[in-house]
Amino acid sequence: MADEHSRRERARSVGVEEEFVLLDPGILTPVDRAPAVLADLRDGEVPGSVMAEFYASQIELASPPLVRMTELAESLRLSRKALVAAAGGECVAAASGTPFSLDRRSAVTDAERYRRIASEFGAVARDHQINGMHVHVSVESGDEAIEAMNRMRPWLPVLVAMSANSPFWNGADTGFDSWRTVHTRRWSTSGIPPHFADADDYRARCEALSGIAGIVDAGTLNWCVRPSATYPTIEVRIFDVQLDTEASTALAAITRALVSESDRPDTRTETPSPEMLDAALWHAARHGVTDTLVHPVTAALEPASTVLDALLERSRRALEQNDDWERVRAFVDRVVTDGNGAQRQRRAFETGGPAGLRRLLSQSR
Repeated sequence: MADEHSRRERARSVGVEEEFVLLDPGILTPVDRAPAVLADLRDGEVPGSVMAEFYASQIELASPPLVRMTELAESLRLSRKALVAAAGGECVAAASGTPFSLDRRSAVTDAERYRRIASEFGAVARDHQINGMHVHVSVESGDEAIEAMNRMRPWLPVLVAMSANSPFWNGADTGFDSWRTVHTRRWSTSGIPPHFADADDYRARCEALSGIAGIVDAGTLNWCVRPSATYPTIEVRIFDVQLDTEASTALAAITRALVSESDRPDTRTETPSPEMLDAALWHAARHGVTDTLVHPVTAALEPASTVLDALLERSRRALEQNDDWERVRAFVDRVVTDGNGAQRQRRAFETGGPAGLRRLLSQSR
C-alpha cells in the first residue's frame, strides 16, 4: 500500500501559469502592447500556451503539465526568454505582482468575459493591474481536491510571505511586501476559502453564489486555492508572479508537496479559526519574511524563520520522494538570507531609483 501511495505521489503533474505586465521602460507604467507581443509569441515556439489577460498590458504564459521540476524550470525559462524577445526594446516584460506606477488609461482586453467583469466590478476592476502565479497540481478526484484545499489553508499565509513580490503602487512604497494580496481582498469570494465537507458541498455552495456579487462563472470565484473548473487539478493562486524561474519552480514544488502531504493522518492538526487565517494572510502580506508569521499549527506569532522551518518539515517527505528537497531547501535559504522579491525590488529602487528597478525587472529570468 505504501509503495502504491508513493508511486501516485511521484506521478503528480504540475502546471504553472505566470502573469506579466508590459511596462514603459522609462517611467515603468503599463503599456497596452499585449496584442502585438502575443502575435509575435504565437508565431514562435513557446512551451505550453500564451494568452491575453484582463488588461491589454498583461500576458499570461502557461507551462504544460510536467512531473519533473527540472523540466518545469526549463519550460518556464524558455517561455520567459521568448516573451522578452517579443517585447523587444519597446517595453519591459516585468515579473512583478504590481507595476511600479499606473496609467489608468490602460484598456481592458477586448473580450466579452473581461468586459462583463469590468462592468460588474466597477472601480475595483479599474485597479486590477496585478500579476500572479497559479500552480496546478493533479488530483484524482474532486473529493481529493477539497481535502487538499482544506488541509492547506493554514499554510497559505506562509506561501504569501515567501512569494511576496509587489511592494510598489502609484510610484510609492506601500509598506506591504505583497500589495497584490491586499488588492485581491476587495473582490468577492477572495482570500482563504472556507472549509468544505466534500466536492458535492463545494459545488452546491458555489452554484448558490452564481449571479451574486459579480460571480459570473467559476473563474470569478477568487479564493486563493480552488479546484480547477477546467482541469483535474487543485489550483493554488496565492502567489505573486516571481522575479525568476527558480523561485517559481521551487514554489511549485512546495505546492505539490503540500497537496501530497494533505492526506497523511500524522500531519493533520487543528485548523486556526477563519478570523485567524484572515489575519494571518494580511500579516504575511504586510511583513513578508522580515518579522513574524502566524504558525499554522500553534496559531501564535513566531519568527518567520521558525515558521519556514515548519513548512519544510511538513513537506520534506514528499519533497524528497520527488527529488525536490535540495532545490526547495536552497530557495528557502535564499529567501531567509536575500529576502523575497519585494525586498529585492526595494533594494534595487533604493540604490538605483526607477532605472535600478528597471534593470532588476529586465534581468530577473
